[in-house]
Amino acid sequence: MTPKTEVQEKASLLVRLKINILARYALIILAAFFAFGLILGLSGINPLKAYADIFAYTFGSWFGFSEVIVKMIPLLFTATAVALPSRVGLINVGAEGQLYMGAWLATWAALTFTQLPASILIPLMLLLGMVGGGLWALIPAVLRANGIVNETITSLILNYVAPTVVAFFIYGPWRSPLNAMYPQTVDFVAAARLPNFFGTRVHLGLVFGLIVLVLYWFLMNKTRWGLEMRSIGGNPQAARRNGLPITLYLVLIMCLGGGLAGMAGMVEIAGIHGRLRPGFSPGFGFMGFLISWLSGGNPLGILIMSFVFGVISSGGDILQITQGLPFAVVNILLAVTLFIVLARPVLFKGKKA
Repeated sequence: MTPKTEVQEKASLLVRLKINILARYALIILAAFFAFGLILGLSGINPLKAYADIFAYTFGSWFGFSEVIVKMIPLLFTATAVALPSRVGLINVGAEGQLYMGAWLATWAALTFTQLPASILIPLMLLLGMVGGGLWALIPAVLRANGIVNETITSLILNYVAPTVVAFFIYGPWRSPLNAMYPQTVDFVAAARLPNFFGTRVHLGLVFGLIVLVLYWFLMNKTRWGLEMRSIGGNPQAARRNGLPITLYLVLIMCLGGGLAGMAGMVEIAGIHGRLRPGFSPGFGFMGFLISWLSGGNPLGILIMSFVFGVISSGGDILQITQGLPFAVVNILLAVTLFIVLARPVLFKGKKA
């Protein structure tokens, strides 16, 4: 085989692999929507009408499509926040809590440094958002690295502590005196708001999210650190015998994942809300965990599934109006999707992506 033929063969194999991955994602999505349609039908709802409403809203207008992108932005961060630690064998279920703590520390910067220009304040808020999420992830990271408690348990529990910490400040020292009926902080100054694009709510956080995804791909596929991370995740005992600093990797990568989730909190409050309020996240951290699971940590899969989840989340909003369904139907669809993924080896007879 000539070198040219070998290169062509490798390129063809790569294309077929990508097509197979995309086909698996499509099958998962179609199977999930079919199963969800059965649930709607049993509830007396016409599933075809429900799906027509969803797609008419999300793809039938520029505004509807832009709202899908808005929902997608924080998911890019939270899914990567879960995927990155998984490369070293860590299960980060705490992206939701890390998101809240990132938003909390970013809010402190927005309320404190009101005189700074946007060119300084936005990077500062982004940095503090990473610090807030990273420090929150440090707790389960240290406990796991020292063999005390599994990070799955601690990160999950901390999801319910973080909103309480944030609520203390919202109801207490940061509460706006102008909104007695709706507890929230005062509005951020203009310099603390992310700019929007094309007259929609799509904001600069989309660019940040795509950069994070590209950097994640580059780290895992083009650097020595990525190779070492995959080695630790694949066979920690062999990695330890080869002298890799496993404890250091576990702590740093878990904190970096938490930092990415913290960035999601920062871009959400600075790009959409313009203030900090209770319950500003409808579960972006939990959705990110599911997206990472569905995509197998693949950057392209994260991008695709984040968009799909953006469609589902936006569709939940419109179904409340057109079909009188509660937003909880979104959780049902996500749960069905998870069951489809768990049953994938049986349903599709394929290998994991």
